Amino acid sequence: MRHGLAGNRLSRNRSLRKATLRDMARAILVQERICTTRAKAKEARKFIEKLITLGKTDTLVARRRAFAILCDHNMVSDLFNKTAPRFKSRKGGYTRIIPYVQRAGDNAELAFLELTEKSKEIITNLKRVKVPKENAKDAGKAAGDVQTITDAEIKPVTAEPTAKHSKADVKKTEKSAAKPKVAPKMFQRKAGES
Repeated sequence: MRHGLAGNRLSRNRSLRKATLRDMARAILVQERICTTRAKAKEARKFIEKLITLGKTDTLVARRRAFAILCDHNMVSDLFNKTAPRFKSRKGGYTRIIPYVQRAGDNAELAFLELTEKSKEIITNLKRVKVPKENAKDAGKAAGDVQTITDAEIKPVTAEPTAKHSKADVKKTEKSAAKPKVAPKMFQRKAGES
């Protein structure tokens, strides 16, 4: 009988299930939102909520327990220094599951699993840009306002000769790139051969 065995096994044995949940937790801490099946999202949610609760008590023992799960020192420090302090006033409910669509191949229900409190990174169409509070105040804007980057502010990358490469080397590479490649003599056919 299955007394006291709660949770979905996700069609995996114990070690593979543990690895799947660990990888999903790492992805959530890095990206803050992932798309997965609804069953995996429900199981990963329990795992992530326990990690964030662990991150709220900043002790050596808690850091070691988190490292035993995440296996990455940078991720552990991000959990304790960046992610967990955002949820200081909450007693739970650090993640949410948003139903999405059904996958075309196997008709599995997909869902988004995301953190309820997002970081203050500003995402532009080019790259993620963090705006320091001092710069926002200097510009006369509030610290939470969105700052965009125009195309004029972005400088294109040009190939210029460096100390290693002289202008002559750059010209040689340009000439060799323009010259068509010819097969070696032993592979060339003579005029009458077929």
